[in-house]
Amino acid sequence: MSKTMQKKACLVLANGLVFEGTGFGAEGCVTGESVFTTGMVGYLETLTDPSYYGQIVCQTFPLIGNYGVIEKDFESERIHVRGYIVRSFCEKPSNFRCGGDLNSLLKKQNIIGLCGIDTRALTKVLRESGVMNGMIISGDTPEAVEKFKALEDPAKKAELLKQIADYTIVDAVNRVTGSASKIEESADIVFKESAEYRFVPVKADGTKINNQTEAMRDGKGKKVVLWDFGAKENIRRELLKRGLEVTTVSAASSAEDILNLNPDGIMLSNGPGDPKENSFIISEIKKLIQKKIPIFGICLGHQLLALASGADTEKLKYGHRGPNQPVKFLKTGRVYISTQNHGYAVKNDSLPEGAELSFINTNDSTCEGISYKNFPAFSVQFHPEACGGPLDTSFLFDDFVKLINRH
Repeated sequence: MSKTMQKKACLVLANGLVFEGTGFGAEGCVTGESVFTTGMVGYLETLTDPSYYGQIVCQTFPLIGNYGVIEKDFESERIHVRGYIVRSFCEKPSNFRCGGDLNSLLKKQNIIGLCGIDTRALTKVLRESGVMNGMIISGDTPEAVEKFKALEDPAKKAELLKQIADYTIVDAVNRVTGSASKIEESADIVFKESAEYRFVPVKADGTKINNQTEAMRDGKGKKVVLWDFGAKENIRRELLKRGLEVTTVSAASSAEDILNLNPDGIMLSNGPGDPKENSFIISEIKKLIQKKIPIFGICLGHQLLALASGADTEKLKYGHRGPNQPVKFLKTGRVYISTQNHGYAVKNDSLPEGAELSFINTNDSTCEGISYKNFPAFSVQFHPEACGGPLDTSFLFDDFVKLINRH
């Protein structure tokens, strides 16, 4: 980092540990839930993924920002992380699609960044102790100066640590819903741009469908409602690339609102926070289940569908975040590499009658997918629409189209 950009900064964890480094992006103080993600690429998608709302994200890969800022790769209209931590960021990115640098993006959107710390050491702390609240202090703003001084006084530091520990993520879904729909594009544009970079639909056998007519044939004429709990834009793209007509509705929508749109299928999106906090949505999903409309849930949508069906969820010690998470498809025994971003999971032993585990995480055996027998629905904890990330499980969108056509 150039000397003109250097500014004093640190991360203070709720347990009292302090990681000193250098600030970039905006200045000031921010408190959030400290988590880590293992992606080597996809930092733009991470920053703009609404599921990271309320969290300070640490990238385990040491160099971030080398291909710059590419707005077409955003998963929503803005950054949702509370703060951003990297070992080193690239000041002068190089890529033919590059439209700016990471430091300028964070500064423009008032996101505080921290670099130059031992991110490996921080990750080990979070793995051993579990997800922990933290505060980034950066620069020489009055608030930052006050917090730096507080760290030097034992009594004031104790007060600061209590303030950090008391932080909670609340009303997360309602704060991020609708942020992806503002960058929506038509199906033709989506497929054309996807084909240009070989990001076309992938079948279960791993082959790609490069022909737009063939890819969209089975989904043509079918309408899907995307219930947006903090949706990543690529969920909508994957649906469009298969010919489905997609109508996005906000998290505040009721079952009646959705039914009035006369959908052939319902997509429950990803999103942030504790799934149990969304009691209204869970009650509305129960009503939709009774209508026997095909449902596909991803991440938070997977958890909400499980809760509506009578299952239970729990918070994981440090969650699963990154594009290298192995999941086993129990029907075939095949292991797929998946992208994930979640801190909660459905309890395996809580599934009600008529619900079966379809995928498990091969690292810790937690629930990664559920198939429902009493109504036409299935869900997965991971992200089959991953971008950037492995395309191994994108065939699940084809399975959704098949489910719709069968009903």
